[in-house]
Amino acid sequence: QVQVAESGGGLVQAGGSLRLSCTSSGLTFDNPEMGWFRQAPGKPREGVSCMSWDGRRAYYADYVKGRFAMFRDNNTLNLQMNSLKPEDTAMYYCAADRPGTWCSPSQYKFWGQGTQVTVSS
Repeated sequence: QVQVAESGGGLVQAGGSLRLSCTSSGLTFDNPEMGWFRQAPGKPREGVSCMSWDGRRAYYADYVKGRFAMFRDNNTLNLQMNSLKPEDTAMYYCAADRPGTWCSPSQYKFWGQGTQVTVSS
């Protein structure tokens, strides 16, 4: 059974930082593509950042470039979020799929339950 799990969300003031972490297990293929997505109330889910297993390919949405960074620590995928803004408030989801998966919510099959990030002004 495939399991994807996020942790690390919370409440932070604007300008602050948070780190989200994601683990996956039970995948039937190696070297999964991993991504972070977010969904604010009333808005569609959007891609934040995606990365190949070896880190050689990484995608960041324009609105997080220079502020967010993905990195892998053993089997944990992390999203370091700095200089947070109130508009970053959303439920953040980690997802996994086969290597080469495009960083779009519709392309990913395996999802975590999400972790809430709230940025106060």
